[in-house]
Amino acid sequence: MTIHREGTATITLTFILLALINGAIFYFLPGSPVLFWTVLGFSLVFFLFIVSFFRIPKRQHTLNEQLVIAPADGRVVVIEETVETEYFKDKRLQVSIFMSPANVHVNRNPISGEVKLSQYHAGKYLVAWHPKSSTENERHTVVIGNGTQEILVRQIAGALARRIVNYLKAGMQVKQNDEMGFIKFGSRVDIYLPVGTKVDVQLQQTVRGGQTVIAKLG
Repeated sequence: MTIHREGTATITLTFILLALINGAIFYFLPGSPVLFWTVLGFSLVFFLFIVSFFRIPKRQHTLNEQLVIAPADGRVVVIEETVETEYFKDKRLQVSIFMSPANVHVNRNPISGEVKLSQYHAGKYLVAWHPKSSTENERHTVVIGNGTQEILVRQIAGALARRIVNYLKAGMQVKQNDEMGFIKFGSRVDIYLPVGTKVDVQLQQTVRGGQTVIAKLG
């Protein structure tokens, strides 16, 4: 396991803040050992919790150009036909993955191909499972085309996630399962597939980014 570069500043700041709090208690309240050890224990647990947000576990990724691979860890909360209004402007099959704070937060390319669109949108911070979060929350939309199909992936901020990072630019050639971006502190990732695509996951299923097959392309 390694730690993602997006976590460097947050982890460092958290360590310094907790060290100052514990140092202050130790120095100014020497007669309160129970308080000191209680705060120290809480600090260690909290620090490890923050570090876990930015972990990158070692995995054997699934590589297959005929498959759409999960772009994120989490739980499948939506599988339905809907109208995608930003890029396709027609009916698509939407698969949504909810990322809890305990999940790995790295986002990966579901297919290989050319980046047709990479667009950030400022917005609200509704809870990630809110029906309007796909269109009203802060989000970043990416479309990847492989020459025969185009897949839209949308990173969506939630009530806790206050920073979406995306590394892709329009015109780039990307490989399946390479890093697409990062969402700090959980949220949601939507995938929009052509109608009729055979989906290989079910509602409430737990998926793993870079490994779980979401669908087979026609």
